[in-house]
Amino acid sequence: MPTARWNGAVIAESDDTVVVEGNHYFPPESVNGALLEASASHTRCPWKGEASYKSIVVGGKRNPDAVWFYPDPLPAAAEIRGRFAFWKGVSVE
Repeated sequence: MPTARWNGAVIAESDDTVVVEGNHYFPPESVNGALLEASASHTRCPWKGEASYKSIVVGGKRNPDAVWFYPDPLPAAAEIRGRFAFWKGVSVE
């Protein structure tokens, strides 16, 4: 089962991920929201649309903008709407 971990904590775990460009996008109900905090960061992908970000906080350590998601993706990326992906040292195995 794909699992996202950072700083010794499980951030997300699900058999229902969608893989796009090598990244696992986890459904929102599989993510431990208590470990995430809002971010004002946004980026734009030409085919997926505007990504929003969250930071991870575990054990007093913060990993800024290590989580991204597409709340309203372009039609070509509709399957990842509202799902969460990880980077910046988050291991997904």
